[in-house]
Order: sequence, then structure tokens, then C-alpha cells
Amino acid sequence: MRKLILQLVLLLAAALLVLGVIQGWQRVMKIPFRAANDALHEKDAALTLDFLIPAGTYIDKKITIGEVLKVRLAKKSSPFHAAARALSEQIPSTYLWLGNLLLYFFWSFCILTLLRLFTFMGYARALRTSLFLGGITYYFMPDFSPYPWEDLFFVSCPLGLIILRFYWVRRKRHIFKQT
Repeated sequence: MRKLILQLVLLLAAALLVLGVIQGWQRVMKIPFRAANDALHEKDAALTLDFLIPAGTYIDKKITIGEVLKVRLAKKSSPFHAAARALSEQIPSTYLWLGNLLLYFFWSFCILTLLRLFTFMGYARALRTSLFLGGITYYFMPDFSPYPWEDLFFVSCPLGLIILRFYWVRRKRHIFKQT
């Protein structure tokens, strides 16, 4: 019973922390940009908001930090990305998926090789770890499709496998303790 109450308290604390971060983020995004940036410049702060200002954009006194961030993130892609996107639209989607899958398994195999050579991990643990780290590497490397959802897929599936294995082993130990 104590364990359940402790888990509920921790879950409630995590939920409150997430809600607090969301509320804080929303409040920060509603602050006027120029007033906040000028205040940071007057105090000679190490970090100012100048990096958020897109080149060639006029910032008036009423614009908020959230609006400046939206303008900054709405920046057009580079000519290289535009050319890569136009080229990838010409390739059939099955070939793009196959290329992405091979790229993911390439990174996972490289990491598996390093783990087996330089650690004493068993094959199963090294494989799970390398699939997860291969997904993270794949997430940060350029790939053949411009959509981010397959990056999430290649990270979340190995993570789900690791969590499933953790609970399976934990449950197996719990069953053997009772007998």
C-alpha cells in the first residue's frame, strides 16, 4: 500500500511539474520582446534575446517573444534542403522507406560493433542498446525523407522494446519470489 501511495505522489508531482513548465513557457512567450531584451542589455547579461531576431525584421514595441520566435522558426529552408526535397519527391516512397531502414540498421550495426568490441555486454543487451542508440543517431543525421515521424518511430520502437524487456524481467523475478 505504501508503494502505491508513493508512486501516486511521484506521478502527481511529475504532472504538476509538467503543468508548471507549460504555464511558465506560456507566460514567457507573452512578454514584450523589446522591453525584455532592452532590460537584459542594460544589466549586461551574458545571454540576450538578440539571437532570436531574424535578419531584416523590424521588431516593434508590442511584439511578444512568442511572435518573434514564430517569425524566426518560419524561416525558409536552404537551397540544399529545397533541392533535396524536390529530389526525394521524385523517388517512390517504398524506396525512401527502404533507404531509411537501411540507414537506421547501418547506424545500429556500427554501434553494436563498438559495444561488442569494447564492452562485456551480452548480445541481447548490446542489440537493444544499439537499436536505441542507432535510432538516436538516425534522428540527428540527415535521411532520405523530409518527414520527422519516421525519426520518432526509429527512436520509440527500441525504447518500447527496452521498457517491455525491463517489465518482463521484473515480473519474472516477482513470480519466482512468490514460489
